[in-house]
Amino acid sequence: MAKKSLKKLVMLVLSVSLVIVAVLAGGCIGKAQIIENVTPQEAFTLVQENQVNPDFVIIDLRTPEEFAYEHLENAINIDLDSETFRDELNQLDKNKAYLIYSVSACGDGPGWNALAIMEELDFWEVYNMTGGCIGWKLEGFPTVGEGANQ
Repeated sequence: MAKKSLKKLVMLVLSVSLVIVAVLAGGCIGKAQIIENVTPQEAFTLVQENQVNPDFVIIDLRTPEEFAYEHLENAINIDLDSETFRDELNQLDKNKAYLIYSVSACGDGPGWNALAIMEELDFWEVYNMTGGCIGWKLEGFPTVGEGANQ
């Protein structure tokens, strides 16, 4: 009788464990990687909607000098032309959402290259602002830095 109860208990534990694994795995299933281009208007909306979201990061891909002169508020600077660019990206939390921009991402511009690298590094949510900082300013959206909104 004890053997039968032990067998039932083991089966119950295995069943519960299987259900837990299925539920946890189900959270990952269906989560699609978001890697896309957005207009300055769409980027502005993303920034406004995520003002207090610690899991939303804005990355300026330009040189430190360009960044110091002018950038989007709360942006961090990771220079796309730096030899350590890929390593710096790889240190970031890949589960956060990122908005990236350069000077004026047109055609196969820098933002597009960074977007491809971030996709390759398995970032889950990355938006590349087409038009870059120039497009942002042309829309009249604010910047910060030494030469902000000049």
